[in-house]
Amino acid sequence: MSITSREEKQVEEENKSNEQTLSEQEIAAARLALRENAKRVLRESGLAQMLQEINKNELRRRGQFEEYDSLVLLKWGTGYTRRHIWAEVKGNTNLFRLSPHRKCTSPIPLCDGEYHTFTGQMWADSDLLRLELYKYYRKPVAESSDD
Repeated sequence: MSITSREEKQVEEENKSNEQTLSEQEIAAARLALRENAKRVLRESGLAQMLQEINKNELRRRGQFEEYDSLVLLKWGTGYTRRHIWAEVKGNTNLFRLSPHRKCTSPIPLCDGEYHTFTGQMWADSDLLRLELYKYYRKPVAESSDD
């Protein structure tokens, strides 16, 4: 009887490890799909190039990029004056996170009081996206101090 219970435990452990591997593979595949979509939207909207231009022309290459699955942070400044532009991709939209504010009344960009959202039709107008991005550069989000 002890042999059977050992075998059952061994089979259960193997099944659990297979399930974990499968779920890890599914998670990795979902993250990869999210990254690929973000790359596509950033490239097609021209936002990636515009962020590079800001770093090159305005910041004289002193900015730093942090890239996540569907998020890009452009950071600059010193420890006391640290600023950033937070650009996120959700589906086919570009979102810019701002300091909390009152909801904007203008129809473009869509505003929820924390994010400005540009749909595919909105960011198709690259001049509009460029103007908005430079507004966010001139009035960036300040990072809170760690102290």
